[in-house]
Formats: sequence, C-alpha cells, structure tokens
Amino acid sequence: MSMTPGPVIVVDDDAAVRQSLKFALELEGMNVRVYESGAELLAEPELPANGCLIVDYYMPFMNGVELMDKLRRRSVKLPAILITARATDDMRRRAAYSGFRQVIEKPLEDSTFLDSIRGALSTPA
Repeated sequence: MSMTPGPVIVVDDDAAVRQSLKFALELEGMNVRVYESGAELLAEPELPANGCLIVDYYMPFMNGVELMDKLRRRSVKLPAILITARATDDMRRRAAYSGFRQVIEKPLEDSTFLDSIRGALSTPA
C-alpha cells in the first residue's frame, strides 16, 4: 500500500514567487499550500503529518531559519528545503543545524529543485 504524499507547503513573502511555485508544482501533480509569512504558517492549528516545506530565507519579521526553529519546537518534522537569493556559508550552517535538508538558490530553474521536493515527499516524516 503506497501512502499518498502530503502537501508541499510554500512559505514566501513574495506573492509572485508563491503563485509561480504553486502553479509549477501543481502542474507536476503536487498538492500545494502557500503562506506569505512564517506567522501565517504558525497560526495553522494543525500541520500535516507528511509532505514537505519550501521556506524562503529572507522574509520580514522572521527569517526561514527562525521559522524552522519554531516549527521544530512544535515537533513538526516535515522535511524542509530553504530557498534564497543569496546563500552564505553561515546561512547554510544555520539552516542545516535547524533541520533543513538542503539550501537552494534562486532562480529555481533546473531539475535540482523538483528532484529535491520529490525526494522530500518520498521520505517519511
């Protein structure tokens, strides 16, 4: 019996990025939920037990690593990918420590991004 993958949860403050990711991932047959901030995601009363997170690093009020720290304190164990326009070595270290499986730089044009999401969706939480 195969388990249906959970949703891809996209958290990005840029509406154009959110909508283009939602469109592209839905074309790939994925269930996608979008949030414009970490606070909006944290306001969800219950997050799915499986799926994956795609989180932008640079957001107002709470960056992606801070969001992941809060989610981990709530025992959310979804695999997560951090996306950013400018990755630094320090950011990559902090992201890995917080539980991100990967840091991918924008633009998200090649198959690496989709392959990373498919891998995350096939990993049990």
